[in-house]
This record gives sequence, C-alpha cells and structure tokens, in this order.
Amino acid sequence: MPVLTSNTGDTRTGEVIPMDRFRSNVSLSPLRQAEAYWNALRQDASVPRRSQIDPRGLENVLEYAFILERIAPGVARFRLAGQHLSLLAGMEVRGMPLTAFFTPSGRNEIGPVLEHVFDTPAVAELTLMGEPQRGKPMTEARMILLPLQSDLGDVSRALGVLVAEMPVAKVPFRFNVAASSFRSVNGAYPAPHQFADASDGLAEDRAPFDGNAPHLRLIKS
Repeated sequence: MPVLTSNTGDTRTGEVIPMDRFRSNVSLSPLRQAEAYWNALRQDASVPRRSQIDPRGLENVLEYAFILERIAPGVARFRLAGQHLSLLAGMEVRGMPLTAFFTPSGRNEIGPVLEHVFDTPAVAELTLMGEPQRGKPMTEARMILLPLQSDLGDVSRALGVLVAEMPVAKVPFRFNVAASSFRSVNGAYPAPHQFADASDGLAEDRAPFDGNAPHLRLIKS
C-alpha cells in the first residue's frame, strides 16, 4: 500500500499515513488518473514534454488539474488551472504562484517540494490540511505534482492535481503541508525530512473567474 511519511517534525512516533485514509468523501481517483496519463506519455522512462499534454486526455479530471511553470528557485506559477482551484481561491488563479494556496508555514515547505520535483526530477504527493477554524472540522486535501519538460528540454513545468473538500468558510482557503512522499521518475525516492527556505515570469493579466463549467484555459507564449 502506498504511504505518506509525516512532515510534522515529530520524529518520536515515526508516523506513517496510508494514502487511502481520507476522512471525507473526496476521491483520490483524479490523482491516480492524472498519474496514469502522465506515465502513458513517457518514452524510455523520460519526463514527458509540456507540449504532449492534451486536455482531452485529462477530460475526467480537468476541474482539478493545473499546469505549473517554474519561475525561480522554489517558486512556480499557474499557467493553466481548473475550476476547482478557482473555487478554492475565490478567483481565477492563472498567473498566481502555487504558494497562494498555502499558509506562511506551508510556503516554507512547498518551496523545497517544488525544487525536489524539478531538480530530481520526482513525482510529489502531498496531504494538505486547511487552516483551523473555530467550530469547524479542518478541510483535507490531496495534491500530486508530475514533472514535465519545457520545449527547451529543461524540467521546469509540472502537471498537477489538487482535490479538496470544499470549505464552508469564506475563501480564499489556505493549507498546511501535513505529509509528503516522493517518487523519482526512475523509482522510489525518500522524502526529505528537513525543508530549506524556500526568470521567465508570466506577464499575462489575470482573466476574471466566471464560474462556468470546468475547463483548462490555454495560454500561448
């Protein structure tokens, strides 16, 4: 059974969190479908190219899917994003950094995760917990990041999926990293237990979020 190792910093328990222990009804299926699609694009165990990604191949998970572009060490921005992410953010997320979905402490952890995805390269799978709210259960989420090559051949893009329980509180909604696991493109890879501190930027203006059916919006560079 796949597992996630705890990133809470408590080394006394050595807690291992099964990936199928998801309290809510949020399904892990979109993560598995995206990973299967990504694997199908690989040739000779290489990292797929961004140009190979066709939204039609992700039709069943488009509302949860996104494409990231690495713009600086530990920083990546959304090039494409599905409606589920816009609903969590309360706005169109295209052009925003991935860190916009994280608390200050969560941002210190997601930066090294991104570096690990791009530099190893590796697949990252995260368990996320929403900010505590008085009288309300914490929102739980799952995320997967799958490395991609740019047209230049460098690993500076990522296909991702984020599935979260829809919060009952006001948006935007932010998360902490509860646990993470990594798998190199060539096999298992141990997750780091310590996180360090976390330029081709996006110049496009943000498009208004109109609440229409799930889709990915193509941005031509």
